Amino acid sequence: MAQPRALISVWHKEGVEELSKALSDMNWQILSTGGTARKLRSAGISVIDVSEATGHPEVFDGRVKTLHPAVHGGILARRDREDDMETLQELGYGPIDLVCVNLYPFAETAARVPPATDSELIEMIDIGGPTMVRSAAKNHKDVIVLTSPPQYEGIIEQLRSADGDPSAIDLETRAKLALESFQGTAAYDSAVSNELERRLSDAKNPSRIHIASKRGTHLRYGENPHQPASFYPAEGEPEGLASAIQHGGKPLSYNNYLDLDGALRLAQNLIHACPEHEHGCVVIKHTNPCGAAVDTSQSEAWTNALSSDPESAFGCVIAFTKEVQPETATAIGGHFFECMIAPGYHPEALEILSSKKNRRMLTLSPMGPRAENLSLRQVSGGWLAQVQGPPAVEWDNAECVTERQMEDGELSLARFGCAVLSEVKSNAIILVSKTPTGLATVGVGPGQTSRVEAVRIASRRAGDRAKGSMMVSDAFFPFRDGIDSANEIGVSSVVQPGGSVRDQESIDAANEHGISMLFTGTRLFLH
Repeated sequence: MAQPRALISVWHKEGVEELSKALSDMNWQILSTGGTARKLRSAGISVIDVSEATGHPEVFDGRVKTLHPAVHGGILARRDREDDMETLQELGYGPIDLVCVNLYPFAETAARVPPATDSELIEMIDIGGPTMVRSAAKNHKDVIVLTSPPQYEGIIEQLRSADGDPSAIDLETRAKLALESFQGTAAYDSAVSNELERRLSDAKNPSRIHIASKRGTHLRYGENPHQPASFYPAEGEPEGLASAIQHGGKPLSYNNYLDLDGALRLAQNLIHACPEHEHGCVVIKHTNPCGAAVDTSQSEAWTNALSSDPESAFGCVIAFTKEVQPETATAIGGHFFECMIAPGYHPEALEILSSKKNRRMLTLSPMGPRAENLSLRQVSGGWLAQVQGPPAVEWDNAECVTERQMEDGELSLARFGCAVLSEVKSNAIILVSKTPTGLATVGVGPGQTSRVEAVRIASRRAGDRAKGSMMVSDAFFPFRDGIDSANEIGVSSVVQPGGSVRDQESIDAANEHGISMLFTGTRLFLH
């Protein structure tokens, strides 16, 4: 057997010494570049510089070092093609049997705080690395391609069992490594395209959609048991639910992820809209809020959020905006919930919450205000994209359009109401009220085809608590019947976008009933 050769050039150097030493011990020749070569030599491993193999020095600060026929000919030559091997020999180049490359950290540099400069980011666009990876993956029948440290050990073991013979690595293993390589370079290109468009274009939405993810995790099933499902963390540094730490319980399900996402968005909305209130609590069921509250006391925030609709809250998902305290855990008691997400848990609180089987508590720290981002949704034949964030109401431009004006302090209640309403499926109506030390929903009417029916549902949920409450609507009232229904249940004020051709009818109805009404000018549909 001819002496096999490996080309090893990595940015992330975890495990590279062990891999290189194992190959060297099996009589492999190691080609390497730059910092990788220096690291291997310092570990006492014999290395040949790629520049020696190519006959050309690294130039332009290392921008050009492996883009040479001595490298790519050695990788791409087909071993079962006589003409390929003859040409390789005529050129004086040798075959390369293993390529171990990982790429410059473009995504990590793009996510850096403070932001990297454009010139710094450009230098993190890898050229030689992806080219070698794709070449080796294309010719995986003859070349082993490694792109991440977890792959190293299995290949070392297989080679050791065959006295270092690369032909011992079966085609199925080679093909699997090649697929992972192509997936990795595709994700890398997506990250480059997305970040450069973000920096170079003024458009809110991208001209193309490139989606990349890390390896998916299989879930028990989808929305229903007959539907296979997985969770795919986004490429780059983990964030959002991908970075949350789970404490106890069985793995999360597809529906858990959807409900947790809704709970997290609303909790972040509350942080943004109600900074004067220390604690926020959100109760979600089937992605809809059934209760939310802010308060100076966390346990009171929980109690008030639950009181909005305790029947629907059975089997809910809960979110808190601050570390969960023991008194809050005690107040929750035996209430049946599926999951909880918060910035942290007092050890005693976590012990109390964990006393019930199958509860899943997740820590997401830090949990700051919600930021704008691009939201994607698949439809038949394509994708929809829109920018999403906290409710974009310009409160300085909101106008009270009725004879009765809003009372002092009602604007904070309106801000709270809109923060909650923006996460309720349309058509949506919610009723909100002040509590002794905070603000809370008292009735939620989600997802109706008729706006007046949403009013009726919110009213039934609120009962007597509707009296004196504020009614918040995600869109205008097309008829005065919504305002008339609000009066029947004792609503004292209404917040809505306005914009209907019949706005004056609603204004007249509010004036007849002595209700104050605020037009925000901002619709808050959530389909």
